[in-house]
Amino acid sequence: MSVATSEYRASHRYAHMSAYKARRAADLIRGLDVNRAMLVLNGDQTRGAAFFKKVLSSAVANAAQDESVDVNRLFVKDARVDQGPLIHGRPRFRPGSMGRMMEIRRRTSHFRITVAPRREA
Repeated sequence: MSVATSEYRASHRYAHMSAYKARRAADLIRGLDVNRAMLVLNGDQTRGAAFFKKVLSSAVANAAQDESVDVNRLFVKDARVDQGPLIHGRPRFRPGSMGRMMEIRRRTSHFRITVAPRREA
C-alpha cells in the first residue's frame, strides 16, 4: 500500500462571522490528527468551531474519495480564516462621534482547511 503525498482541501466562503473571532477555533485544531481535532471542535461552543466542524468533515470526505488514503492517518496541516468582503446591504447607520453617523459593517470570513496523511518516521 503506497502512502499518498497529496493534500486535500475544503473551504467555506462568505461566512457571516468576523475573522478575528473565528481564528480562535483555527488555532485549536492546527496540527492535530483529524479525529482529535473533531473532538476538540465538539467541545468548543463557539460559532467558529461549528463552521470548522463542517469544513473539516468536508475535507475528510474529499480525502476519502482517494482509495489509497487511510482517513484515520490524516492530520490538519493548515487551518486558516481570512477576512471576506464587508456586507453593506441597505444603508444602516449607528451614532458616531461628534454627531456623525457611522455605517454598520457586517463582516464575513473565508474558512479553509488542508488535511494531509501523516508520514511515517
